[in-house]
Amino acid sequence: MAVPPTDQERRKQISVRCIAGLADVAEIKKTFNRHLHFTLVKDRNVATPRDYYFALAHTVRDHLVGRWIRTQQYYYETDPKRVYYLSLEFYMGRALQNTTINLGLQTACDEAIYQELEEMEEDAGLGNGGLGRLAACFLDSMATLGLAAYGYGIRYEFGIFNQKIRNGWQVEEADDWLRYGNPWEKARPEYMLPVHFYGRVEKTDSRAKWTDTQVVLAMPYDTPVPGYRSNTVNTMRLWSAKAPNDFKLQDFNVGGYIEAVLDRNLAENISRVLYPNDNFFEGKELRLKQEYFVVAATLQDIVRRFKSSKFGSRDPVRTSFDTFPEKVAIQLNDTHPALTIPELMRILVDIEKLDWDKAWDITCRTCAYTNHTVLPEALERWPVYMFEQLLPRHLLIIYDINQKHLDRVAALFPGDTDRLRRMSLIEEGDPKRINMAHLCVVGSHAVNGVAQIHSDILKSSVFKDFHELEPEKFQNKTNGITPRRWLLLCNPGLADIITERIGDAFLTDLYQLKKLLQLVDDECFVRDVAKVKQENKLKFAAFLQQRGHAKVNPDSIFDVQVKRIHEYKRQLLNCLHAITLYNRIKLEPKRSFVPRTVMIGGKAAPGYRMAKLIITLITCVGQVVNNDPAVGDKLKVIFLENYRVSLAERVIPAADLSEQISTAGTEASGTGNMKFMLNGALTIGTMDGATAEMAEEAGEENLFIFGMRVMDVEAMDRKGYNAREYYEHLPELKLAVDQIQAGFFSPGEPELFRDLIDMLLNHDRFKVFADYEAYVRCQERVSELYKNPKEWTKMVIRNIAASGKFSSDRTISQYAREIWGVEPSDIKIPPPNEPPFMSRT
Repeated sequence: MAVPPTDQERRKQISVRCIAGLADVAEIKKTFNRHLHFTLVKDRNVATPRDYYFALAHTVRDHLVGRWIRTQQYYYETDPKRVYYLSLEFYMGRALQNTTINLGLQTACDEAIYQELEEMEEDAGLGNGGLGRLAACFLDSMATLGLAAYGYGIRYEFGIFNQKIRNGWQVEEADDWLRYGNPWEKARPEYMLPVHFYGRVEKTDSRAKWTDTQVVLAMPYDTPVPGYRSNTVNTMRLWSAKAPNDFKLQDFNVGGYIEAVLDRNLAENISRVLYPNDNFFEGKELRLKQEYFVVAATLQDIVRRFKSSKFGSRDPVRTSFDTFPEKVAIQLNDTHPALTIPELMRILVDIEKLDWDKAWDITCRTCAYTNHTVLPEALERWPVYMFEQLLPRHLLIIYDINQKHLDRVAALFPGDTDRLRRMSLIEEGDPKRINMAHLCVVGSHAVNGVAQIHSDILKSSVFKDFHELEPEKFQNKTNGITPRRWLLLCNPGLADIITERIGDAFLTDLYQLKKLLQLVDDECFVRDVAKVKQENKLKFAAFLQQRGHAKVNPDSIFDVQVKRIHEYKRQLLNCLHAITLYNRIKLEPKRSFVPRTVMIGGKAAPGYRMAKLIITLITCVGQVVNNDPAVGDKLKVIFLENYRVSLAERVIPAADLSEQISTAGTEASGTGNMKFMLNGALTIGTMDGATAEMAEEAGEENLFIFGMRVMDVEAMDRKGYNAREYYEHLPELKLAVDQIQAGFFSPGEPELFRDLIDMLLNHDRFKVFADYEAYVRCQERVSELYKNPKEWTKMVIRNIAASGKFSSDRTISQYAREIWGVEPSDIKIPPPNEPPFMSRT
């Protein structure tokens, strides 16, 4: 088959991106050359591809700036209710292509610049996985829907580590993503703010005063967030820690001066590095400092903006906080920004001098909390002694919140001391701990899960007592993804053939994809969808070969599982299936097999030994399978190194099969599942997270659903899970496990996977063996359908047509109306070359 056109060549054809005007192309060339000369101080003789990338990024940013300023002016003039999305993670990925698409500049840039420069851009990897990427999709949707919204987080100097695989093992390398600079951000030193730590609390008759604190400065860096073709450009503000000039200089002497200047690093370490844990709580003091740092700086910013009413004014004009909840909505992305609740109370009570009850009413009506996990090891429970030292005033406030909360519970449930213990914010023990999820539930007016199954589990299990107390607080907001990045940007071929048939309104109303159901029996459309998938597979196969992987068969099933490596996500189940396929091929080498390329990718937390061992097992299985001549191109097992946003944008459009195989009841939602569905992969999965809702939308017959449901898992927990029973009764499972245990895949180190097998047989919380038989049978159904390309593609089209619900535009519209009390707007702010609303007649 001929090599498919590159994305850039495809974009030069007539497509959803339209034809570039000659004036636009000329203007971009002119601005590009000006930036190369004046901003980068280079000429064409010495400029590198990276210089060209920076010149293009600055050119595109120029088109953002006028819209950015105009948007902020519009917000200050109209004074809408503002939404503040607080998150310790924003997994943004690359900005250049996304920005050109949202501004409608991509075709002009492609015409003007003849090189593909996207690869020169570093991923902004300020997140671990789903939670951080969700925050990025939400920012895109909030801007597209015209909400006055701000993302607040930390500008980590080092993002999620770069993963290298050496001798089969994960090795972490620092992600120095800022080493060449970041053309998209603007430092705002004029808005630098002090953040206090340590110190002591002085009690007076009616007030408490936090004194003798250490100060760290929070320097804001603003990044524009453009909406899709709306002229709205919102702001993501990330804080960087700076030491004040007098840091540790009070005990100044000649020797101490150098030491004091060097010690500035201690303060600035707060924003140095992203903690690389996903779904695991590690109670380190630096992490608690990060959480308070972002909260304290952000709340000062929010209060300043609330008090100012006119653009550019920094003089306080609002003195009453009565309208604060009508003008401010704060969304807590998991418990990481939970300190917002005691910090807002401290500001209102200690600084603004409101009485407690008034301050508490304002705080609860302002804050809302999104829960992202039910795994007990992921819930944040900070030791009280750490608060006593680092945040003594906040500890007293939390004690007061807890006392009033427990008084209320005791009045409603007299004599129920066990309920008081379960619902307390303070967990007794050694050490005593603060349950941050309980703090969030008590201090918020709305609490939501991120898929219906997850939200139901929160109500029936994790927050059962709280739900009985205040059932009206609890909601569901099923996650979503932005179709701009996850279809238009990453899969232009598919976006184009959809646009040809139904127009491009689906890019802002994904439910429009339902119209594709009318085309399921249209042979021409079926052929086009299959052709786009094959082109994407050929491109990805070439990409893998360039990076030194085994040559893969583009006609094989591209069977993909990409996500963080964790026992509950059950990459081990996938691996056992790959070993089973290998054993079947070896047993009957002459038999006809449906060829399959199993691709698994994802990072393991550096301290998570079992997850790292799982990676090593996958690479060892790949070594044996890929080098066995008897197997040939019937089966390949590939570990995708350094999975990140930009790699997702390549692999997801090429996937045939999406693996969503977590134990039912453990995955809160998942968003990778939605990306695969939108890009024409079929799903093999358990009824977990949002996959259950995908089955509801598309019809269970259009997904490959297998295994235990939530109620089955709960029943097994009550009865007891006996892994050895499955091991003894399933010969293919026993063979695969015995091979791993005997060192078949690690001949140089036969004992390498002993701990992993011990876990699977004796203390596997996630019941891999219990679903093995159903999973293997379901995979046989996958292979059977793949033999009929037309029927496979028809099922693909039904899935794409059913993916409308999973747009982050729908999710954000629900947050806006049902939690934040704001209405999405399709008002198009006029571009910079037109007069603003206020001056139009």
